[in-house]
Amino acid sequence: MVVPIVGEHETEILHAQTHIWNHIFSFINSMSLKSAIQLDIPDIIHKHGKPMTLDELANALSINNSKITHLRRLMRILIHSGFFLKSAIPLEEGSSGPGGEGGEGYVLAPPARLLLKDDPLTVTPFLLAMLDPILVKPWHHVSEWFSSDEPTPFEVAHGRTFWDYAGHEPRLNHFFNEAMASDAKLVMSVVMKYSKGVFEGLNSIVDVGGGTGTVAKSIAKAFPNLQCTVFDLPHVVEGLEGSDNLSYVGGDFFVSIPPADALLLKWILHDWSDEESVKILKKCKEAIPSKEKGGKVIIIDMMVDNKIGDDESIQTQIFFDMLMMVLVTGRERSERGWAKIFSEAGFSDYKVTPILGLRSLIEVYP
Repeated sequence: MVVPIVGEHETEILHAQTHIWNHIFSFINSMSLKSAIQLDIPDIIHKHGKPMTLDELANALSINNSKITHLRRLMRILIHSGFFLKSAIPLEEGSSGPGGEGGEGYVLAPPARLLLKDDPLTVTPFLLAMLDPILVKPWHHVSEWFSSDEPTPFEVAHGRTFWDYAGHEPRLNHFFNEAMASDAKLVMSVVMKYSKGVFEGLNSIVDVGGGTGTVAKSIAKAFPNLQCTVFDLPHVVEGLEGSDNLSYVGGDFFVSIPPADALLLKWILHDWSDEESVKILKKCKEAIPSKEKGGKVIIIDMMVDNKIGDDESIQTQIFFDMLMMVLVTGRERSERGWAKIFSEAGFSDYKVTPILGLRSLIEVYP
């Protein structure tokens, strides 16, 4: 029997202290995971093909021998975070030991599949982008931003907007586009399996803010007779080559958008304020035919009241809303928020298909 040695008040205070400590140090989870990616730990363990001992992992990493005990500590937090598991190693055939086991080794936990660099659905580029010092620095300026006239903490930290910075800094432009491309592969694998019909009957489509064309390439491959255009800022599409039914066009969606039967905006409008999003949507409306002639805008974006409702999903939605506040002028929206900007931009109706977890596919009609 454990006898309490402090009172209820003191217990509450100590619990509060632990709660605060865990939030102070929550960055250690993400930075530990980043370290594991940079060391190639998920790929090395995966390629090993069976539980991998600490010594085997250390040898494969070619780390300094004095760091092996520290590698154990890194793996401990990654196990606690749910990315790796400890698994028994069977003894070699013909040998014997307690329980027929030869110790323990590391294996991947299910979420770690998405950390493998060669996996078609890897999120590694997104992880490395979001934890890059360029994107982490603005978080140190949030309190300062609240007292300034700057639109975003990013501008307080870097003296220019995110988009201007990316236009002048090739490294940011590259890792941001790589991050968006990796997410596009995952999203389109689901869309093409369960909502492929959203593209049927179209003769042309423009992927607005389509980056290097990952989304458009998957559509063009699935629909050879559909003319697909990737539309993004000139520095993003510069030097990119199209194919028979895929082309690249540089421009500014605040000025004009190439005309098509339908426009696709994947993870675009959450980057912008309501006022800016309405301006973009008005340009979209100008570029498509009437609803009766099949015109529509296809949006893939987060909808914060999409009825998932579990604590982890709610936390993710709040994280993304804060991310939009710190890096750009955008926000995550509820269905009511989406309906408001659709109406203000002059659209008549919309349809929501919640097939993408935290994100939904929204068809908006003029």
